[in-house]
Amino acid sequence: MQKLLFIVLTALTLNATAQTQKDQYFKLTRAGFNEKNAYATTAFVEQFFRLPGNKGFDTSIYRVEEILKKAGYVLQKKDEFEAPLTYRIEKRAIKRDAWEPVDANISIVGESVPLQSFKTNRNMIPINCISTPAEGVTAEVIFINKASKEDLAGKDLKGKIVFGDLPTQSLVSFATKAGAIGALGFALPDYNQPTKHTTSIQFSPMQTNAGIWALFLSYASKEKLKEACAKGKVELKVNVTTKTYPAEELTIVANVRGSVKPQERFVYSAHVQEPGANDNASGVGTLAEMARLTAQLVKNGKLKPLRSLTFLWGDEITSTKRYIVEDNSRAKGILWGMSLDMVGEDTEKTGGTFLLEKMPDPSAIWTRGQDKHSEWGAGDVKEKDLFPHYFNDFVFDICKEQGKFANWTVKFNPFEGGSDHTPFLQNKIPGLLMWHFTDVFYHTDNDRIDKVSAKTMKNVGISALTAAYTLITADENTASTTVTQIKEDALTRLKTEFELSKSAIANGKSAKEEKHIIEVWGKWYVDALATITKLAVDPKTTRIGSTIKVATLAIEQQTKSYIEALEK
Repeated sequence: MQKLLFIVLTALTLNATAQTQKDQYFKLTRAGFNEKNAYATTAFVEQFFRLPGNKGFDTSIYRVEEILKKAGYVLQKKDEFEAPLTYRIEKRAIKRDAWEPVDANISIVGESVPLQSFKTNRNMIPINCISTPAEGVTAEVIFINKASKEDLAGKDLKGKIVFGDLPTQSLVSFATKAGAIGALGFALPDYNQPTKHTTSIQFSPMQTNAGIWALFLSYASKEKLKEACAKGKVELKVNVTTKTYPAEELTIVANVRGSVKPQERFVYSAHVQEPGANDNASGVGTLAEMARLTAQLVKNGKLKPLRSLTFLWGDEITSTKRYIVEDNSRAKGILWGMSLDMVGEDTEKTGGTFLLEKMPDPSAIWTRGQDKHSEWGAGDVKEKDLFPHYFNDFVFDICKEQGKFANWTVKFNPFEGGSDHTPFLQNKIPGLLMWHFTDVFYHTDNDRIDKVSAKTMKNVGISALTAAYTLITADENTASTTVTQIKEDALTRLKTEFELSKSAIANGKSAKEEKHIIEVWGKWYVDALATITKLAVDPKTTRIGSTIKVATLAIEQQTKSYIEALEK
């Protein structure tokens, strides 16, 4: 009895100690994260149409460098850990010239107000589009609707501008073959609500070396031009100005050295390219402020990292993947990765909510109950692709705690992929995505600074930093608390899945399949518990292993109990 009491009291003491550590980091990040800094950086970056190598991309990278230097990071000369705070800018040749949009206008001849202008629709020029002659072009526009045989019957397109109610890219090769000089088209996903947000245009590329210019139309411009064409002959005055030039691709990497195991690290990634404010100037701005605060806390001794922390800004997926795969030794030390993408949403304006996209767990295969995929869509996840790890619940629970503190809505979605978290997962490294969806302005030129919330960026930054600080300073107390947390999350999830399976069987679903779902969830959490053995930086005893065994037994027993109940 005395032995049991000792074990219980010890566990309670350890949990309290670890809780105090996390609470201390919450206190530091809540007090120290300056949302005005994050917002100002976001506003600066969102001015530019950012693609690797172009002026806007590079200017954004150098703005981050200014922030890092001012915070105390020193330029790395040889070793990334030659000082407590270092940074470097990596430069690589780009095979193709960098591309930059400059200006564009479409006017109906005879009307004083342009149909559409780059000043208000910065996404109207397809990436890779060529310029018109400096004086622009004036030509008749021919409406070919959906380009069916009936639409094209009797139409001479040579020397004309082709206009269709279909994607511009679909028109380009057709227009070139027909001898047209340019193409105008329209396409927007339903989640952009084009009939409500009638001026929105999504950015997108066109074929390189197409030989003609092409432009995207907003819903409002498309409808107005259709109406004009229905009344008779219409001529357009169009000018397009773009630039191409030799360039280098830049990536900026900042490091905070760990004092005990510097080669083990937590890596953040925020991509710079894309022209939007939320996507992803908000990621750049939030991460820059996170790096600034981290440096401040390290310098004043309030944060003493035992493992290292890395901040990376670059080209989406490309820069993160390269960071992982180009150095095998470094890759072995990456214990966690986190992508900040679309993290600044003013959700009252954009819709959706904050989401933590989980690593592949069974909800990515059996999406039911409260689980829900975003409009981005589900990936093709099989059981062999599942990635059991404590990281999912660990970070989500921290986000929930900040959500409760700040009255901030926090949700999650099953794994879908498509951002900087995927290179981590592809290389067997735990990786999560912080983002928002659905955003009705996603990838459109209405994704501007007025849709960004400084308050949201602060909540994201606090959550992301508190998670990382806790992990890079984790001791046995942290590990013990995490075991308890994951066990409780597992039992909650199993209960939820059991109730869903009971209902499914009652409605005619296969009992065998439903039992399998429970079995897979149980195994996923058992395997996730096992990953906690490596959480503590410098474990002194074997007690975490014993704690995991007890928690594992509880999950296995509950899984078995639910499976047996489904058989009755």
